[in-house]
Amino acid sequence: MNSIMNTSEDGTDQKRCCTFLIENTCFAVEADCVTEVLQRGVINNVPLASPAISGLLNLRGRIVPAIDLRIFLEFPPAPHTIKHISLIVDISNEWYCFLVDKLLDVKTYAPHQVSPPTNNSSSVLTGVLPDSDQLIHFLSPEKILKNLLDIRTESLSVG
Repeated sequence: MNSIMNTSEDGTDQKRCCTFLIENTCFAVEADCVTEVLQRGVINNVPLASPAISGLLNLRGRIVPAIDLRIFLEFPPAPHTIKHISLIVDISNEWYCFLVDKLLDVKTYAPHQVSPPTNNSSSVLTGVLPDSDQLIHFLSPEKILKNLLDIRTESLSVG
């Protein structure tokens, strides 16, 4: 497993993140919020949902909204050769499915290694961490969900 080395002297402030690819760009979420990773799952379409909502997944009796991060982050649609990986995350004791192109690794890092994003175009990006061969872009699952809810609320507003 490829881990980012902790540069702190006492080693007490290490955190873990789950890294994944979307269109050859490396992203991460805190590993503590990831509950499960699925390679396959039947996602049922939801009429009139936001384009980033792929549908609903039934995971052991729990109805889990599936969010296509590729569409949410405004990347081009995935080629048919890509089989999405479902990253199940826990946000306030509710499960959500983030569809990603490829799962990479769980990496260990020190929080002081993460720099704030330089381009504030994406409000869901919380920081950037240099790795040996690429930058890891940290995403906030809570901000992704809030953004989707805000978009849905705006589309339902009258007047």
